[in-house]
Amino acid sequence: MAVTLTEAAARHVARMLEKRGQGLGLRVGTKKSGCSGFAYEVDYADALDGGDQVFESHGVKVVVDAQSMERIDGMEIDFVTSNLLNQGFEFNNPRAKDQCGCGESFSV
Repeated sequence: MAVTLTEAAARHVARMLEKRGQGLGLRVGTKKSGCSGFAYEVDYADALDGGDQVFESHGVKVVVDAQSMERIDGMEIDFVTSNLLNQGFEFNNPRAKDQCGCGESFSV
């Protein structure tokens, strides 16, 4: 399986990388957090670490560390905009069994 980006998310990441002037792609991971157990971490991928898996969607690379991969394998990341002040990534994770009420954390 893989971690993929929608076309909207890929366009957003490509714009941000171009504006930044460097980076291999988008780094996506998880950390222990919140009331449900894990939270998503999103950052620029400037280098690859041992065990990283690299996927490509719509010409943009997605880098995932091995530990996070078991929690997010099969996930699709979208970038949604409801208005100019309310925009961000939306995570469609088939491995998430539950999510906290505020949507900040999930369990597998």
